Amino acid sequence: MVCVGGSCGVVQGVVTPAVLAASLSWWSVVVLLVCLQLPQLSSVQASICLSQGSAQTGRCLCASDILSCTGVGLEQVPREMPVSAVTLDLSHNRIVQLEAGGFEGLYRLETLRLAHNQLTTIHPGAFRNTSGTLLHHLDLSSNQLHVLEQHYFLDLPGLEELLLYNNRIVHVESSVLAGLSCLRKAYLSHNRLTDFPFFSIQEHSHPHLSMLDLSSNRLPKLPLEDIWNLPVSIQRGLYLHNNSLVCECSMYGLFRHWEQRGFASVRDFRQEHTCLVYGIQRGTVRFVQHDRYFAKCNMSALSGLLKEQDSSVLVKAGTAVLLHCVTTLSGQHVTFLWVSPNQEYVAPPGNNGSLKMYANGSLEILAARVEDAGIYWCMALDQQQRRNETREVNVTVVLHPDSEPYESFNTGFTTLLGCVVSLVLVLMYLYLTPCRCPPCPKASTPAAATVSQGHEAGAGSAQSSILTPTPPATTEGPGRKVSTNKHVVFLEPIKEQQNGRLRAGPGAGAMHGHLGPGLLLGAEQHSKLHKQSQARAGEADSIVSVFSDSPIMLP
Repeated sequence: MVCVGGSCGVVQGVVTPAVLAASLSWWSVVVLLVCLQLPQLSSVQASICLSQGSAQTGRCLCASDILSCTGVGLEQVPREMPVSAVTLDLSHNRIVQLEAGGFEGLYRLETLRLAHNQLTTIHPGAFRNTSGTLLHHLDLSSNQLHVLEQHYFLDLPGLEELLLYNNRIVHVESSVLAGLSCLRKAYLSHNRLTDFPFFSIQEHSHPHLSMLDLSSNRLPKLPLEDIWNLPVSIQRGLYLHNNSLVCECSMYGLFRHWEQRGFASVRDFRQEHTCLVYGIQRGTVRFVQHDRYFAKCNMSALSGLLKEQDSSVLVKAGTAVLLHCVTTLSGQHVTFLWVSPNQEYVAPPGNNGSLKMYANGSLEILAARVEDAGIYWCMALDQQQRRNETREVNVTVVLHPDSEPYESFNTGFTTLLGCVVSLVLVLMYLYLTPCRCPPCPKASTPAAATVSQGHEAGAGSAQSSILTPTPPATTEGPGRKVSTNKHVVFLEPIKEQQNGRLRAGPGAGAMHGHLGPGLLLGAEQHSKLHKQSQARAGEADSIVSVFSDSPIMLP
């Protein structure tokens, strides 16, 4: 602050040394006081935990809203605990039973862990007067519980996760999970269960349930109809591996359907899905990984048990079919109504003995008839939220249930058959010998004989010299002349190979020799020899056949 002529003002941006020293001294005092009070604050915090708890609670760790009493040797639940606790951990102790009102006053409790104790009994009202709907997580794993009684979880309507694995549970009462409408995950693996009430779990009673772990138990058989009727969200998270299942086609069809749908419960545990052949422990088959044992199973017979269905359903006359009212509405306040093709309203439990309706909205046609065919209309009504949804299912009834469907025309098979037939015909054409026909005699003319003489060297016809009365146009040498009355004939013995045999020249058999060069023939001899040559040329032409590939034997 600066004063000039009796007026004062504050000059911004200017810090005097005196102001700076005063501020530093104040900060140092504050820091010193905080450092001095830290041990006192910690003792106060500890005293709060000790003053509000018993001697056993004094050995617990108290931090903010978490109270951890892990591994301190507790034999029962502490009597007094901080009411502000949100998470309570009592695991790894020696607690044997949970008495009524043991957690009274913990109105903010959300997570309760009691794993690795020696629990055998939970008395009625053990969780009464607690947070109620706020308690979301309850861990009772690794204890010695034998039976889950119906009163165990009545006071926990807001429970979302229930851990009961690694106990000695042999029986689960049908209504033990009935009041847990908010339940999302339930773990009951590594117990001794031989059955489980699947029928008590429905879409409207457990709309949020997405995981039910029943693996590593002793289930010999599964109630397949109850499992098929479970919502798809529950089937997707139903774990049943490492049980004592007996190998059956119906059981295999259930897991095969889940595998085809890509459910993680089957896909991630392919080797752990085993069954016993005829119930014998040594005859274990990994039926998901090696399905050859079920190669003869008729999977089409299991299609009627599928929960999901298309908008069109085909059913054989006289058989039953289950129609599901699949909607997004769920909860205790949802009601269902069906309308048949005859404009007849159907409500639980059904009417006139042919239609049966369940509380979960499913409609069953007990024995399908021709008049039952048509469009069925379903309506789901939520009275609390004032919402409704509808669904239509078209049902077709087949009159002849015994008739087998015709096989579709297989074009691949016909194409292969055509190729095989074509190949056989080609082989027959190439390798089979044609029929042998006798040689047909053919009359020879002088003109044809002349043409045959012109092609004598290339065609391989009968070798003979044709004598003509006309002398050649030219001579072999200059100055040489041939008389018109006399003809010079050069006949050489010619041997040829015809049809695999050596045949002598045409004049060999007639004259026992040959005419050498320079032999002069008279007119009579010339005419006689000319006729003999023509006769033998015709005989040779008749013998040679250009169309036959087989040898021809001469007489």
